[in-house]
Amino acid sequence: MPMTDTAANPLLTSSPLPLFDAIRPEHVSPALDVLLADANAALETAVAADTPADYDTLSRTLTVATERLGGAWGAVGHLKGVADTPELRAAFNENLPRITEFYTRQGADERLYAKYKAIAASPTAATLSAPRQQALSHWLRDFVLSGAELQGEAKVRFAQIQERLAELSQSFSEHVLDATDSFSYLATTEELAGVPEDVQAATRAAAEAAGETGHKLTLHMPVYLPVMQYAENRPLRERLYTAYVTRACEAGPPERDNTPVMAEILRLKQEEAALLGYPSYADVSLVAKMAESPKQVTDFLRDLAARARPYAEKDLAELRAFAAQELGLSELQSWDVSFAGEKLKEARYAFSDQEVKQYFTEPKVLAGLFRIIETLFEVAIHPDTAPVWHESVRFYRIERGGELIGQFYLDPYARPGKRPGAWMDDVKGRWLRPDTGALQTPVAHLVCNFSAPVGGKPALLTHDEVQTLFHEFGHGLHHMLTQVADLGVSGISGVEWDAVELPSQFMENFCWEWEVLRHMTAHVDTGEPLPRALFDKMIAAKNFQSGLMTLRQVEFALLDMRLHAEPGSDARIQQIVDEVRNEVAVMKPPAFNRFQHTFSHIFAGGYAAGYYSYKWAELLSADAWSAFEEEGVLNPETGRRYRREILEAGGARDAIDNFKAFRGREPKIDALLRHQGMA
Repeated sequence: MPMTDTAANPLLTSSPLPLFDAIRPEHVSPALDVLLADANAALETAVAADTPADYDTLSRTLTVATERLGGAWGAVGHLKGVADTPELRAAFNENLPRITEFYTRQGADERLYAKYKAIAASPTAATLSAPRQQALSHWLRDFVLSGAELQGEAKVRFAQIQERLAELSQSFSEHVLDATDSFSYLATTEELAGVPEDVQAATRAAAEAAGETGHKLTLHMPVYLPVMQYAENRPLRERLYTAYVTRACEAGPPERDNTPVMAEILRLKQEEAALLGYPSYADVSLVAKMAESPKQVTDFLRDLAARARPYAEKDLAELRAFAAQELGLSELQSWDVSFAGEKLKEARYAFSDQEVKQYFTEPKVLAGLFRIIETLFEVAIHPDTAPVWHESVRFYRIERGGELIGQFYLDPYARPGKRPGAWMDDVKGRWLRPDTGALQTPVAHLVCNFSAPVGGKPALLTHDEVQTLFHEFGHGLHHMLTQVADLGVSGISGVEWDAVELPSQFMENFCWEWEVLRHMTAHVDTGEPLPRALFDKMIAAKNFQSGLMTLRQVEFALLDMRLHAEPGSDARIQQIVDEVRNEVAVMKPPAFNRFQHTFSHIFAGGYAAGYYSYKWAELLSADAWSAFEEEGVLNPETGRRYRREILEAGGARDAIDNFKAFRGREPKIDALLRHQGMA
């Protein structure tokens, strides 16, 4: 329908929450016509000579308009991630260039930069609150990194690069989604010998829905992982593994090949760095992070690899010996590793992930998670109502003393058209709005890709999936429990990228505590809680193959850093992949493995020259958790201190200062090594 009536456009509504159930592809362009016009007008007003260089004036004049634009575009982008259709993708891609152009132009506007420099130089700067001073320093830094000091051709070229990078990142993501969605294999029941019954039921239902007989296997995690872990049929494991590690590469359709996309992204990022006067994109990336240089990061990663290597070599030797002696696998291949690892774990610790999974019903896990949050952080979580994009999505509110402090959407299940993985994203941030004087409370998206319920039973989560859920909630709490009311530094905004994983990884620790698990487990058939004996086996197996897993993460992080730190890397991506594997990995994948072609974190997810953050922040989170180990896992006083110094402070203080305020000292690596059984 033609969208001439802006009042009828759900992206232009004054509704406090996005109208996800009403947004259609045809609403996107007309809404952005209005919002971009408003934002451009606001920008011109902000830079006008008669607009004073004043913090509140600029917020009221410009930030109100850009926040509204960002909210609408964020809703469109979110829908594209969780409910993609050809029509929505077309509308998104049609508008991406003009959104990118606006934000690039605003970030590089010399007139606006001059206004903020004037605020910083004025006598009133010293009277600004600490969060506002932090936000102001971030803005000045970001103007420089956005090309505000570039002139002439350099400035024009910088803007062209930003627009092209936005397109390429989008293409990379679409290729991964399409390559994942396009694969299916109809397996027989015999081929699925060993695969858990709930997975067999789900794949049988998927085949029936497609009018087929048998089991429809896909590359989505709820199917791929258990097949790799449990399927006794080795050719089936090889088939799925090969399909999975060759997604979006030269082995598939040319239109989905990410090889040229990656090369152009790296080439443009290097050009961007050169325009800004930096030797590499990694140097640019680290300006706003805790780590000080690419060398400091690579030294950290190589030190961690050296510490982990003896453990990884021992892990692999044990796995190879077990596979040869017990499974008849004289030559352990990459598609055997998960299967042999699961069998070895069952033999050594007398339990399986599948056995544990029966106790983690989704309703019980959520209730347990909410109880921890309510106990430690002195809040209450209640179901709430909001328009949603799929019937399985829920909405909740968080209150303290009856007062609303945040809300969140939970989208738990995998489905076609939803991108893989798990993530938290913000819908809106906490902000004392300058236009109304009202306090805007934060809202978050929490997205996972678990198996949906089958056969009238609740959804079952593996223990790994329980940790994923807790991880994303950690991000959500960081965003929603903030007490900072300045948009640039409230919640996760303004937090250094290599510290942003601290609260998420911190929350995972609860998944290993008996006092927690016994209250959040109930067997799907009997309702019995997790037996203590089974928990003890899980604890014994906690660091099973942790050496191998640590090296795997170091491999990804070192690859990311080298790709972005070495000029000319765009011409030798595979060579660098091979060099990093030769340096770090103890078991090399087959030559056809093209992991980098789906490494969305660094090519489409904001982690470029930042993937090391997971390990960097894990050091911080393990050390933060050690305070709870010392003082009591569910100690409200420790929880209150952690909440105030880390969660509520958000980006208003440097992350290291937040950490030291909580811990009373600098972070140490001891807790990380101890947690991973490598002390």
